[in-house]
Amino acid sequence: MPTDQAPEGATSPDAKPRLSFAVPVPKGKAPRHLADLDLAGRKAVLKDAGLPAFRADQLSRHYFTRFTRDAQDMTDLPASQREQLAAELLPDLIHEVRALRADGGRTIKHLWELHDGVRVESVLMRYKDRTTLCVSSQAGCGMACPFCATGQMGLTRNLSTGEIIEQVRHAAQVSERGDLTGGPARLSNVVFMGMGEPMINYKNVVAALRRLTSPAPEGFGMSARGITVSTVGLVPLIRKLSTEGMPVTLAVSLHAPDDELRDELIPINSKWKVGELLDAAYDYYSTTGRRVSIEYALIKDMNDHAWRAQLLADELNARGRGWAHVNPIPLNPTPGSIWTCSEPDVQELFVDTLRRAGITTTVRDTRGSDIDGACGQLATEVLNQERARTRR
Repeated sequence: MPTDQAPEGATSPDAKPRLSFAVPVPKGKAPRHLADLDLAGRKAVLKDAGLPAFRADQLSRHYFTRFTRDAQDMTDLPASQREQLAAELLPDLIHEVRALRADGGRTIKHLWELHDGVRVESVLMRYKDRTTLCVSSQAGCGMACPFCATGQMGLTRNLSTGEIIEQVRHAAQVSERGDLTGGPARLSNVVFMGMGEPMINYKNVVAALRRLTSPAPEGFGMSARGITVSTVGLVPLIRKLSTEGMPVTLAVSLHAPDDELRDELIPINSKWKVGELLDAAYDYYSTTGRRVSIEYALIKDMNDHAWRAQLLADELNARGRGWAHVNPIPLNPTPGSIWTCSEPDVQELFVDTLRRAGITTTVRDTRGSDIDGACGQLATEVLNQERARTRR
């Protein structure tokens, strides 16, 4: 059981997960950014600054289609106004601390520092048929899942819409520039599976979804089909998201089909049980027409039993056929820990059990295990290195 060992990344052996819904008050508000506003709001800001409101269209097109915030690149804007226009709506929000490459250059993981010194991670991954960015929506996380390094950080604060979108803008620029192995590519998919629980930052995440899906000059014009929002199971907000009119994919981080284990693995299960969560997920599918992804991290000897696979299949089939797709995820191995990946034959039996029950199942193609690929691992490693240097 999860209680057999201290949580992943804990600093003391008697540490316990601490679930928290409270969002700490930030030390200072992130600078206002073009992505925080709709087009009308951007025009109002420029007008109040004594600048032509119609310049908001041009500024937005540079940002969302050319992926630049550099005033010098905007040659269709008057030279005398470029710097002021950029200063009003395109402040510098994220700074690269470290970038690590893996998988033969097909994966790049970034550690970003924000205006207040807070750090978050994003991971850009190139596949055969798509290029995907995993973004963070919070600094840290309050959900306290014991196998997650981010979950043991606690929640520092929510990210602003601009801070979320800047991760995307940078990834789109990197992809187009050809920094990933294979040459120039188009960023096609964004998954909210980085640091944090997106539903706790609901307002800013939904605003970010609108910037992602709205065509220029409002946003990037990405397909909602290429966007996934992950949650550990905040049932009321899953239901609210289904009413927003954006048919993005919902991913439920389930990890156990029985309440006995999930209560320990996913502390929020003490508030909304497996049955309630799957009911809300099925209703999301019914409302949006988008098949739900069930995320299931396979943890050796803990949740990878064939009988649990059968129980998961029974729970899904009880609500209908074809509405859910299961993603078993081989856990990034942690040497000497109970939080490690299942044996290959155990994983194979788990997957086969689901498929024989009629459940569409695809094992996640994990990336970046050699660069601390799981969320929170890189931030923790860099922080520990900096503390070590300070102590010397």
